[in-house]
Amino acid sequence: MEISAHGRLEVRITAADVGKRVSVRRLSDLGASGEKFTDTVGVLASWDDGVLLITRKSGESVRIPESSLVAGKVVPAAPARRRGPAASYEELAHVATRAWRPVESERLGEWELRAASGFTRRANSALPLGDPGLPLPDALDVVRRWYGDRGLPAYVQTATGAEGTQELLCAELERLGWVREVSAEMWIGALAPIADRVEGAGVVLSREADEAWLGRYQRKGVSEVALKVLGSGPSVWFATVPGEGGDAPAAIGRCVVDGRWAGFAAVEVDPALRRQGMATRVMAALAGQALDEGASAAWLQVETENAGARGLYAGMGFAAHHAYHHYREPETPDTTGAGR
Repeated sequence: MEISAHGRLEVRITAADVGKRVSVRRLSDLGASGEKFTDTVGVLASWDDGVLLITRKSGESVRIPESSLVAGKVVPAAPARRRGPAASYEELAHVATRAWRPVESERLGEWELRAASGFTRRANSALPLGDPGLPLPDALDVVRRWYGDRGLPAYVQTATGAEGTQELLCAELERLGWVREVSAEMWIGALAPIADRVEGAGVVLSREADEAWLGRYQRKGVSEVALKVLGSGPSVWFATVPGEGGDAPAAIGRCVVDGRWAGFAAVEVDPALRRQGMATRVMAALAGQALDEGASAAWLQVETENAGARGLYAGMGFAAHHAYHHYREPETPDTTGAGR
């Protein structure tokens, strides 16, 4: 917190600091034990009618009455990362979308509208990476019509928690009634240590997801559209640890190599064989292949609630880079209907 030369806390932010990362302290309670304070760090999304809206790294929005502030300052830009590869949000967003391509897409200014018959939100959401070329409400109307024409709900994928992410857009979407349904995180790390952890013995690599691989994949009833999405990307590899006696594979995984990046997904293990290093073997084999193709950095996406996966990936040297969210269009009488 900012402290003056006289030792007093001071509020050193104003409405002119909207869009900047700030740290504020507010008086939250005055009980029998005396004053209680709450600290909040995040992007100052708005300061209107005596209320500050601050979006935290997780994407959570906090409303703070101006009258409760006791201290505040602008937080300087984060120092360069000292662990793992350096990367901007925009670079990672482009890499991730190239690794999970929709079957249909269209540009709206610097936004990309993506559709794949509803197979995953990532392939069926608008990706805003700049100016849509229209005022935001008008751009969102275009998004809703585009997805409505395809019998799909409209989603916008956003990100928070890193330099260059979209806290202001998140706040504006919420103001306009869009509802955040799903959040996850993008984690990154160095690639070589993953390949060095264990031998990838017994792991079969293939350019296609065969029937055995699909037998372990958690999304059942995979359609032709889903197969196109799974097979999309600059250099795609599927890993399989065969099961015994012709059963479904013991473990599977998918990796897309794109320049210096290797993106991991669909790492799944037979529940009866978990905690035996199967996932590590799959990722080591895929990492070795990616190293052979010249990659040096790795990324993956993990849900916030998946404690097991988070522990596994942290142990491999991955760390969170940013959070990403999917906002669904408001439910109104003229946007509900069959297929939504």
